[in-house]
Amino acid sequence: MNGLELSRAFYEEYGVPMLKRDFPDLLPYLAVGLVGAGSECFGFDDEASRDHDYAPGFCIFLPGEEVVDRRKAFLLERAYAKLPKEFEGVVRPAFFSNEEMRRGVVRTSEFYLSKTGSETGELTTEAWLSLPDHYLAQATNGEVFFDAYGEFSRIRQRLLDPPADILRKKIAGHLWEAAQAGQYNYARCQAHGERAAAVWALCAFADHASTVLFLLHGRWAPFYKWRFRALKTLDLAADAAALFETLLCGEEAEKKAALDAICALLIARLRQAGYTGAESEDLARLAHEVNDGITDPNIRNLNILAAV
Repeated sequence: MNGLELSRAFYEEYGVPMLKRDFPDLLPYLAVGLVGAGSECFGFDDEASRDHDYAPGFCIFLPGEEVVDRRKAFLLERAYAKLPKEFEGVVRPAFFSNEEMRRGVVRTSEFYLSKTGSETGELTTEAWLSLPDHYLAQATNGEVFFDAYGEFSRIRQRLLDPPADILRKKIAGHLWEAAQAGQYNYARCQAHGERAAAVWALCAFADHASTVLFLLHGRWAPFYKWRFRALKTLDLAADAAALFETLLCGEEAEKKAALDAICALLIARLRQAGYTGAESEDLARLAHEVNDGITDPNIRNLNILAAV
């Protein structure tokens, strides 16, 4: 049972009865789930992950104090703390650090503020361009088990639907970087006999090319530690993970073929999504085409790497 499954089961067996019995008046204003930092929130935890943060528990998200005041929030915190200390053979820690709001009672506004700098998920252009994608991934991962009030899910959806111009700027910038690292500098580094630099170029290409794939699938790329695992979950790129594994771990003779195949996959997805109709295989040229399609001149005229 992974962390998400453990969390849901614990919520259904103990959380639901507690909330219905002791806080029926609060139920219309609550959201419950497991979202945020940690491999368990992505569903990627395994046996090796259980040395930290693997424990039964969930988050109860509350609206502002004008809806649920401090006293009610305190009573809810106390009731949550009294839930069983062991579940499915897993012991709940006596103290679970809530620094990153991974378990317990949390204000919705505080959760999103910690991830995005905005309590409502309404981001300025500058924030959209500068906020790391892996923080947006943390804000929109996991599962929401229950959301009667709807506030938590509305903000979540807002962050999953960035403005079209922002999405284009991000795709354009990462395409440009992928082109420089993979289609240009990798071969140049090899020609110079700089093997370490060539490996570095491949890593940079993998970073930026995979980010484009996530953006084209309506997902935010997670932290690098979970990037490869997450690639396997992309619906329209089932072969992508195998290509990236060959690119980074295969024999030298296989890497160029994997790089070319990833570029071809990117181009096919760009065409499918309507970002380009060009026949070019030059990612740098396509990056400029994507950028030229930005409608807001203030965003379009920013450096092509403004969102990277």
